[in-house]
Amino acid sequence: MIAPMAATTDALPKFPPGFLWGVSTAAHQIEGAVEGRAPSVWDVFSAEAGRIRDGSTADVACDHVARYREDVALIRDLGVDAYRFSISWPRVLRPGGLDFYDRLVDELCAQGVRPVPTLFHWDLPVEVEEAGGWLERDTASRFAAYAATVAERLGDRVRKWITLNEPAEHTLLGHALGEHAPGRKLLFDALPVAHHQLLAHGLAAGALRAAGATDIGIANSHGPTWPASGEQADVEAADLYDTILNRLFSDPLLLGRYPDGFAESMPGADVAADLKVISEGTLDWYGINFYQPTRAGAPRAEDGEFSGLTLPAELPFSVREIEGYPVTDFGWPVVPDALTELLTSFQGRYGDRLPPLVITENGCAYEGLDDQARITYLDGHLRALHRALEAGVDVRGYFVWSLMDNFEWAEGYTKRFGLVHVDYTTQTRTPKASYGWLRDALRAQRT
Repeated sequence: MIAPMAATTDALPKFPPGFLWGVSTAAHQIEGAVEGRAPSVWDVFSAEAGRIRDGSTADVACDHVARYREDVALIRDLGVDAYRFSISWPRVLRPGGLDFYDRLVDELCAQGVRPVPTLFHWDLPVEVEEAGGWLERDTASRFAAYAATVAERLGDRVRKWITLNEPAEHTLLGHALGEHAPGRKLLFDALPVAHHQLLAHGLAAGALRAAGATDIGIANSHGPTWPASGEQADVEAADLYDTILNRLFSDPLLLGRYPDGFAESMPGADVAADLKVISEGTLDWYGINFYQPTRAGAPRAEDGEFSGLTLPAELPFSVREIEGYPVTDFGWPVVPDALTELLTSFQGRYGDRLPPLVITENGCAYEGLDDQARITYLDGHLRALHRALEAGVDVRGYFVWSLMDNFEWAEGYTKRFGLVHVDYTTQTRTPKASYGWLRDALRAQRT
């Protein structure tokens, strides 16, 4: 491993006036208060032996439902403009479940922080999963009805909405590989999950529009894919990987069509009509979650595991290690220039079909309160983002993942992404060095 370089002592370059600065979290990862919501697929998944690395659950997590005022004060003192959080569909199913989000949104507004809710961040209600989950078309309609309920309650104070978070990961890890909830191992038979999530976005956007929303986005994960070599087999395998993890979710939204060869695998009597619902008038901006680039190539027997994931041998590609860069505690390579590459490539691919962009997640897992490696990571990626702006890419905002340490899905509490340290025994919040660095950087932006 190469030791991380120290963050430069130079001030960050100035971002445009009105650039939106924020932090992000997700309901299942921080809220706790399990008794106040219906069960989700992650509750069932976490209860199965061996699913979560440390055997933990999110029943308490960061106890955010009880401590939200303390957490909003941390957000206010950090000096960001906005807080991206997710709304728990299972909580909304309980009588009075929206009351918590009423209180949270009121507190954010009172403290001068813009609320930016995400309607789905992977915690599907068990009752919806038992009816077929994302493999069933009806789930998209149920999601739109849920979106309408939330918008009716919060739309007088919420202006910026996100429909779905990372449908690619939810499809791949939750339904194709079985590493996340609901734990299905369908491989390419998981493609209906992708289509139904995208259709859910389109239908939910319609419901939000009907409620008066004019600022709607989605948070898709993206990253450059680099071929393992110049050999044709590696180039073709990397192109397939890139298509599945990137274009399978961006092309329908931005171009109104699937990449070549994928539309035929999608469910429904009229996929072309669905694509109009997915793409026409559903986006005012496009969110990108970025963490790392990926090196991919033709399948090899020795490439059965990547970042702790076991990849089935029957996949038509393998994922290779990217050498020569420092890595996070997740083993992910730290390559800030890959963010510039990604954003400029999006501009080149989609041209005038590309709406304004927002970086809806960017962050890293590191231990320790004096988290200089996280400061270096954020500093490098913000400079890379600024280079994309200088190259003409229209990026309007940046959200750090995450405000605080939390339940990191299948990793449990073994990975810490937060600007704020959480002691899970006492629930004490302690701002890390990176929190102070970002607070000072944002103050400098405004002088």
